[in-house]
Amino acid sequence: MLPYFTEEHERFRGRIREFAEAEIAPIARQADEESRFPWENVRKMADLGLFGVNVPRELGGLGRDYVSYLLVIEELARVDASHAITVSAHSTLGMSPIVNFGTDEQRRRYVPLLAQGRVLGGFGLTEPGAGSDASGSRTVAIRENGGYRLRGSKIFITHAGVGEIFVVTAVTDRSRGARGITSFIVTKETTDREAADRVGVGHAPELEPFTPGVRAGKKEDKMGWRASDTRELLIDDAIVPEENRLGAEGEGFINFMKTLDAGRIGIGALALGLAQGAFDEAVRFVGTRHQFGRPLSEFQGIQFSLAEMATEITAARHLVYHAAWLKEKGEPYTQAASMAKLYASETAMRITTRAVQLLGGYGYTNDYPVERMMRDAKICEIGEGTSEIQKLVIARQILRSVANGA
Repeated sequence: MLPYFTEEHERFRGRIREFAEAEIAPIARQADEESRFPWENVRKMADLGLFGVNVPRELGGLGRDYVSYLLVIEELARVDASHAITVSAHSTLGMSPIVNFGTDEQRRRYVPLLAQGRVLGGFGLTEPGAGSDASGSRTVAIRENGGYRLRGSKIFITHAGVGEIFVVTAVTDRSRGARGITSFIVTKETTDREAADRVGVGHAPELEPFTPGVRAGKKEDKMGWRASDTRELLIDDAIVPEENRLGAEGEGFINFMKTLDAGRIGIGALALGLAQGAFDEAVRFVGTRHQFGRPLSEFQGIQFSLAEMATEITAARHLVYHAAWLKEKGEPYTQAASMAKLYASETAMRITTRAVQLLGGYGYTNDYPVERMMRDAKICEIGEGTSEIQKLVIARQILRSVANGA
């Protein structure tokens, strides 16, 4: 057992693994093929409290630690990344900014709905012209009648269709550059109202009236994470009251940078789960498959591949949970989070690709999940900061520490 985990962590991991293998594995392939959001499993995950793992009990969560939350993401991704990102994007991006930066009233109004999985949340940051350069946001918020009028659009937003509560960024003072960006809480009705009503989660009447002018755009047809909902979020003259501003004016940039630091550890855990899942499939396959009259597992070349894969996964696991440990202890973790995200995401791409290779022609078919895992792994090198951005963050942290004499 690694030093980051207690016996209770391992028992909790076992319960999540049991759930994932029993409830997610049987439907993952079909949900991927149909690009279908898994509402029934969303309800089951909500019933288990997985949408509020590390949220305080008084706000509707399980009250567990951050490591427990990452174990959920890792174990879900080990079976299906779409389910994992549904929890991760909701928890880290949609909900944590309200938990961390919201007023008491904002927390009371929105967090229990999110932590209990009654509705899904999202984070509106990326724009058509502001991807890696998030400070280049063009969405604007204009003071008007004691509130704000927001105008713009966000792209590649997880849960933009199915979700109902969103934190979005907008420019309130362009002359101040990144320090002129502010965050707001907006709401909209889920696009899957019929499905939400059927399963009993996904819609909260108490949020009505929803923010006028906020609506979902077209659903993206993606290479991976196909059972996850990704769309454009359109903000067309949305009227947002001042009490829905999240933090003070101009604090949006620094707050979403803090949010992304934590989000990068989450993506690292997701990538780690993908790598572990693909590795497990490869080990099972080579243990039962025969070539030239011998099990594949007896060939030295296969053994070397498995050894290299296991070593990389172990290294990624240490990086991910070390970053989580730093966060839990209240220590600086920006560099550790970027290292974890960079290494784990690129490891997931290498491991899933090698797993396909080890399975040969079978790996290239959807009879085995490794081809889906390979497709799912790619976005881990892009989302929440590309590998190139992670290298910039790491290098800047190193150079800053040198300049400060550390």
